[in-house]
Amino acid sequence: MQTLMGKTGRLIAAMLFVFPLAVAQKTIDAAPAKTPSSAIAGDWQGTLQAGMQQLHVVLHINQAADGSLSANMDSLDQGAKGIAIDQISFQNGKISFTSNVVHGSYEGKLTPDSAIEGTWTQGQSFPLTFKRAVTTSDADGYWLGTLETAAAKLRVLFRITNTPEGLQATLTSIDQGGGAIPVSSVKRDGSNITMEITSIGGSFTGTFDQGLTKIEGTWSQGGKSTPLTVNRTDADKIHLSARPRPQEPKKPYPYRAEDVKYENKSAGITLGGTLTLPQGKGPFTTVLLITGSGPQDRDEALLGHRPFLVLADYLTRKGIAVLRVDDRGVGESTGDFNAATTADFATDVEAGVAYLKTRPEVDTHKIGLVGHSEGGVIAPMVAARNRDVAFIVMMAGTGVPGDQVIAEQTRLIMEAGGATHEAAEKRAAKELERLTLVKQEKDPAVLEQKLRKTFAEKAPEAQIGTAIMLINSPWMRYFVNYDPAIALSKVTCPVLALNGAKDLQVSPEQNLPPIRRALEAAGNKHFEIVELPGLNHLFQTAKTGSPSEYAQIDETIAPVALETISGWILQQ
Repeated sequence: MQTLMGKTGRLIAAMLFVFPLAVAQKTIDAAPAKTPSSAIAGDWQGTLQAGMQQLHVVLHINQAADGSLSANMDSLDQGAKGIAIDQISFQNGKISFTSNVVHGSYEGKLTPDSAIEGTWTQGQSFPLTFKRAVTTSDADGYWLGTLETAAAKLRVLFRITNTPEGLQATLTSIDQGGGAIPVSSVKRDGSNITMEITSIGGSFTGTFDQGLTKIEGTWSQGGKSTPLTVNRTDADKIHLSARPRPQEPKKPYPYRAEDVKYENKSAGITLGGTLTLPQGKGPFTTVLLITGSGPQDRDEALLGHRPFLVLADYLTRKGIAVLRVDDRGVGESTGDFNAATTADFATDVEAGVAYLKTRPEVDTHKIGLVGHSEGGVIAPMVAARNRDVAFIVMMAGTGVPGDQVIAEQTRLIMEAGGATHEAAEKRAAKELERLTLVKQEKDPAVLEQKLRKTFAEKAPEAQIGTAIMLINSPWMRYFVNYDPAIALSKVTCPVLALNGAKDLQVSPEQNLPPIRRALEAAGNKHFEIVELPGLNHLFQTAKTGSPSEYAQIDETIAPVALETISGWILQQ
């Protein structure tokens, strides 16, 4: 299920600039041109939009006395300066250059209004327009703070940059992994600043102190607000990587790992993933891992952990082949994540099963699905209508409709965070009231009007709008209406349903009994329901089970969970 910032804070496309820092420049003679080289010399700023990722790029072009040009680039959001440009030419108002170190190239044209319009190519092509660099503002730089809620304790980093179009910014949730998330709008009025991040339904409103050393304000997301103070910091003091996790495997692996791509033809998208194959010829029992809610990469990276990397490594060492895949619109997979529902993701899984059937290393009679959280909802959806699925493992999958899951999740997490039972019950009831409106009202415009009445009048408009956008999204509309028991009652292949006893996001008390009843209704004689003591939603050994513990626990997946899953699969 989703935690703060949609579980991962919105994972983004692979970083475009991968390089050693402070690379030396190379000087290349510019060919004669009607437009003088001086017209292109100087500093230029541009914003590269690659999928969900936004990178602010500065291009430095220098002209020597003999007219020759040299250049390099900075990728501000990645903290990289001096990216070498190996070849640059400027002829008849057209500029082109290449950078071997990042395997990229650019072609553009100088426009009458002194802009460079063109295309950056690095594996894929992306539009990139440069404009003359502007002077920095007093807000430019890095701003670091810690967001503390009942759901999580996360370090967040804003990068503010002055551009020809005004202030722009990115947001990085350091402990959740991924990269810089584009800030949709930055508005400054004197000492006040507001930043909207529509891709995750969040906003930050704050006030600069007199010395411009910190911004004190409020983070709002999903109808909730919490205080947030960010302090100005130097780039060299920022450590963007989370602490190392002891269970993460280290190369070289004692098995084969192959990056693969295949198509979901019905959706018109390409899915990218990693297939790990045990030593030997096979064919092998094989599982396809299905991520939880929120945009996930193939490792299901979140809060400094990579659960699917750990799980895939463990299973492959046990002789089980594993395919793990980037969600559509994430990493190497194409498509629009934000427009997709759980049913759409199920078709991506079916495309993965079809792909596995083409691999000679895979035993086509022993292809199973292992789904975590929302993935545990998708696995029975696919198995109920696809005889090619030999077995499924539900890791914290649900057994009741989504509105009930979210309301109970709200209550449990609030209580774990110290709220009284009465306060938690009241908040859960309010959540259920809003989600009931989603189930009842089909017209989005009418729903928006009804939802507005459920929010306190004192709530900021930006916060209300963001919350309504999330509640009114295609994914949420589908999730709150979908009853997983319907598909479960049609699943006849072997099923292992696991829950951590301290799972506060998918309560075992709420979900395991209806899962059992649905499988019994299907006449399924080959299922096991297991509640693992002491484990949370991520199957970590936990104290309270609160999401605020996830990042603080070094363990990624408890050994008992890994052993239970692998042992059961091998029995099949």
